[in-house]
Amino acid sequence: MHDRVPATGRQFEITSGASRAVVTEVGAALRVFEVDGVPYAESYDADQLPPAAAGGVLVPWPNRVADGRWRLEGEPQQLALTEPARHNAIHGLLRHTAWDVVEHAESTVVLHAMVPAQPGWPVPLLTSIGYTLDADGLTVTHTVENLGSRAIPFGVGVHPFPRAGNAETDDCTLQLAAATVLPVDAERLLPARPPRALQGDEVDFRTGRRLAGVLLDTAFGGAAPAPGDEFVRHTLTDPGGHGIQLWADPVFRWVQVYTADEFPGRGRAIAIEPMTCPPDALNSGVDLLVLQPGESWLGRWGLTPL
Repeated sequence: MHDRVPATGRQFEITSGASRAVVTEVGAALRVFEVDGVPYAESYDADQLPPAAAGGVLVPWPNRVADGRWRLEGEPQQLALTEPARHNAIHGLLRHTAWDVVEHAESTVVLHAMVPAQPGWPVPLLTSIGYTLDADGLTVTHTVENLGSRAIPFGVGVHPFPRAGNAETDDCTLQLAAATVLPVDAERLLPARPPRALQGDEVDFRTGRRLAGVLLDTAFGGAAPAPGDEFVRHTLTDPGGHGIQLWADPVFRWVQVYTADEFPGRGRAIAIEPMTCPPDALNSGVDLLVLQPGESWLGRWGLTPL
């Protein structure tokens, strides 16, 4: 007889002072982030599959690939259609993989996973994710290494649901460091036209906008640090100006924002998803990263309570 394992596998807790986070074995997802018992990320039960891909690590591409089809050096590739209703491949290949823990200390946990060569993805990759707590909040570090014999394009994203403490989502204000929005078709949520500059309309969150009545499943581009800053910064704040900041390295030029109306135990919730490339980038080539054989890539993002 084996002990029963939760749907998300083993749970790895890390702490630093009043801060606490829990990371799952399956998917290496952030399931809990709180400070002094106040939640700064939407959570869910360990026996649930992550609702709406909460906390998912999106490697080796974020978002959607139309029909699961793309080409590597002219060779056609066919990925499994993991979003069958829209006939897309979605959110990479590792969301339901059991990751290996290579380090687990009081305030840090690091997990590795292999992307083996497979139908639709012919080049093996080794990827890792590290979660570290300190006085400033949570830092997340991604690495990707090309273990194959040919160059491979790829992208990285992550699917956190930050929250402004105990405030209701509709009472909060979202501010994004993004300059463009990517129009998509309503049926399959695939790019319909090139990105357009934000113009002060209903999807312009550069100066902040209250979330009551806002419905989004939208990719924003042109995300960049403010002058003199090192990081891209997006914020979600309550009416008193307190909340959470999601910061990211400048390589995370894109951010997908998704409003969920029925997050378990919460109702309205919002995902703020830093991405290195837009939807369907394996076909468009926009902002794809490329790894030569033996090369590695590193990128960081994090959550800082305000």
